[in-house]
Amino acid sequence: MDHDQNPKRNFHPNEWDIDNLPNRLTMFRIILIPIILLSLFFNLSANPWVINHIKALNYIAAWTFVAASITDFFDGYIARKKNIVTVFGSFLDPIADKFLVISSLIMLLALGRVHVLIVLILVLREMYITALRLLAMEKGLSVPVGTLGKWKTATQMIGVPFLMANDKPWGIDMPLLGTVAIYLASIFSLYSALEYSIGLIKKIQKLRKENKQKKREAKKDK
Repeated sequence: MDHDQNPKRNFHPNEWDIDNLPNRLTMFRIILIPIILLSLFFNLSANPWVINHIKALNYIAAWTFVAASITDFFDGYIARKKNIVTVFGSFLDPIADKFLVISSLIMLLALGRVHVLIVLILVLREMYITALRLLAMEKGLSVPVGTLGKWKTATQMIGVPFLMANDKPWGIDMPLLGTVAIYLASIFSLYSALEYSIGLIKKIQKLRKENKQKKREAKKDK
């Protein structure tokens, strides 16, 4: 759920609008998060009714996560396609993504379905990239999504619902596939964070050189 956050993006003519399709999809994604968390939270209960419906609750969480991920794709696609980029959407969309992924990972950790080290890597990486983008915006630079970032998102979006379902339908070992996918996501997240860091450092160095060159030219003109 990495997004290209360019401070020079062109906002919609009504940039302060809230009620539009991309924002509705983003808000719908936020509404889905409690459904995911409650479905997984019930796994911690010893209530007989809950125990008898654990498989259904796991699938509800998994499919709701898939639905939320789909809305994440479409709200960005529609916003770019129809140039409906608003201040509210630019603020809310990344927050919705972080809430969805981080809260899901924490619940999977509580259920013992994912290793604590993986959760730390993925959560801290999200925090680091957010800070990196804020730095880039302050310098008037962008941090475009790289290939590794896309692979990280793809494997994460596969791994998380598989771990939520925690089932083996038709002999398909979802917990194993989910674990492999989430480990791959953690590897991609580390390398993509390094890729973003190096890319931003190069841009900052280039910006400094350009500023120094401008200062030299300004001195010559005096």
